[in-house]
Amino acid sequence: MSEIKVPELAESITEGTIAEWLVKVGDKVEKGDPVVELETDKVNVEVNADVSGVITEFVKEEGDDVVVGDVIALVSAEGGAAAPATEEVKEAPQSKEEAPKEEPKAKPAPAAKEETTNRDVVASPAARKRARELNIDLSAVPTRDPLGRVRPEDVEAAANAAKEKPAPAKKESPKVAAATTEFTKPVEVVKMSRRRQTIAKRLVEAQQTAAMLTTFNEVDLTNVMKLRSERKDKFLEKHGVKLGFMSFFTKAVVGALKDFPLLNAEIQGTDLIVKKFYDIGIAVSTDDGLVVPVVRDADRLDFAGVEREIGNLGKKARNKELGLDDLQGGTFTITNGGTFGSMLSTPILNAPQVGILGMHNIIKRPVVMPDDSIEVRPMMYLALSYDHRIVDGKEAVQFLVRVKQLLEDPYDLLLEG
Repeated sequence: MSEIKVPELAESITEGTIAEWLVKVGDKVEKGDPVVELETDKVNVEVNADVSGVITEFVKEEGDDVVVGDVIALVSAEGGAAAPATEEVKEAPQSKEEAPKEEPKAKPAPAAKEETTNRDVVASPAARKRARELNIDLSAVPTRDPLGRVRPEDVEAAANAAKEKPAPAKKESPKVAAATTEFTKPVEVVKMSRRRQTIAKRLVEAQQTAAMLTTFNEVDLTNVMKLRSERKDKFLEKHGVKLGFMSFFTKAVVGALKDFPLLNAEIQGTDLIVKKFYDIGIAVSTDDGLVVPVVRDADRLDFAGVEREIGNLGKKARNKELGLDDLQGGTFTITNGGTFGSMLSTPILNAPQVGILGMHNIIKRPVVMPDDSIEVRPMMYLALSYDHRIVDGKEAVQFLVRVKQLLEDPYDLLLEG
């Protein structure tokens, strides 16, 4: 019998959550075949089989937390029949060193049956997951499967039967009981995903660690919109990618960072690490939460290069194809709440970075021009959150003013880009 273990994932990742089993008990796998998908703090990764054989047991189920080195499944030697897997699953909780013939001696007394746990029951991963959700004891679930395997429909039937007649004693775990009795009206208890837990933890840490402050300004995007309108068709024809707003903002941020380098730094102990490269993180919202893939060396890319890179990273984020290299090492972050209709916000720092620029929606507003005339202009509020420990208010305000100037005269950006 061989074991499938959680492999070394990356230097900064030591644990994860079983997101989805890609095989079933009884399936034959070849060495190198993906068998399970792990959700980690940053990305989802697949774990491959180390040997060829038949999956005989899932030691860990979907939703279970695991760490590097944990045994998550057992595999029989190649050529082993899949049918006997049900017997192996039943016996798996016993000592692996015991010979099959010795196992009955380990539990001769009928009372041992009372110690049966959910793990001793032969059940599909979907059935185990549904049993956890419904707080059903798998050992008490009748099954119509000739091999005794509990399936999701058996769990549902047991849950419905329990509703029809009051149970003499509640077997709810303390956490579930507290969640259901705290409210007099219906609620749904949903476990936070590992990524959402990590996001929550790091956002709180950023607020507790940094002396965070936000300054605001507004930018007139008339010239950016005019330039986009004039160049978009030729730009698409030449480069095969659309000319969007993000390339303008990314190049403007890079230009401002060169003028105010402390916004491109981080704190390490009592030292300031001022970075001479410009890896700009672009916040992307996905169904699983916010991720911040990084556009590498944004200062060396032209507008088409920035747009192409942002498009590729956004697609990978939505398809859950981001790698660790896509997410590590950013020096400054841009987040665009305007895509969801946000008018104004105070973005939270992406630690250990000391600056983040918040974009918002574009609203046409009456603006007083230098000659005192009034014109309707496409305006956007900008927000810069920064770490006041190393960035003074003067630098932060001037940085944001510089971003504003570069966006209101985008032809300079095109020349620099």
